[in-house]
Amino acid sequence: MEFEHSEKVQALQARVEAFMVEHIYPNEEELFAQVNEGNRWQPVPLLETLKAKARTAGLWNLFLPESGYGAGLTNLEYAPLCEIMGRSPWAPEAFNCSAPDTGNMEVLVRYGTPEQRQRWLEPLLAGEIRSAFAMTEPEVASSDATNIETRIRRDADQYIINGCKWWTSGALDPRCEIARPQGDLLGYLGTTGLVRGRHQLRRGGDKAARLLGEPKRMHRRGHAL
Repeated sequence: MEFEHSEKVQALQARVEAFMVEHIYPNEEELFAQVNEGNRWQPVPLLETLKAKARTAGLWNLFLPESGYGAGLTNLEYAPLCEIMGRSPWAPEAFNCSAPDTGNMEVLVRYGTPEQRQRWLEPLLAGEIRSAFAMTEPEVASSDATNIETRIRRDADQYIINGCKWWTSGALDPRCEIARPQGDLLGYLGTTGLVRGRHQLRRGGDKAARLLGEPKRMHRRGHAL
């Protein structure tokens, strides 16, 4: 069976590939050097410059399907662009198409209230803040979601999260303001949401964060976010 992408997708493929050749590949060595200069969780100056270039070029938030916030691509149309971006560890963030931000933005687009979208979705879409996905727990095999021990219960117009997550990649980024502990519920990092615990060292010298619900309350405001 023959298969060809539409002219729209082929044009986007060419533009993404050209951006990679001109801006991403030549800067990979310098990007790694900037990360190794200090705290790896701080924003990388060169990457922030590349993000601005990608946004100016109209290659920004390509992942959002069926949404006015993105490029309006289906998953099938987005897939070949993702394949190109996947050739460099820096490209997804440069195009603001990196996980877990993409999935968390999709949750906010579909279920967020206007207030929640203004507070978190708009800065995420602009690449100004980051987010995390908190799945793994210390006492259970968390790859099986039926084992999850964190509990969420509704209390009037609020939800109460009670549990512990660890190995939460991205939560140590100082720009990380929101995390998804499970399902379509998002908790914000701070005094009334999820709180960062101690750093954890994993093989290879990298770090991930421990997130705690002590428990913490979050206003419902009509949606489980």
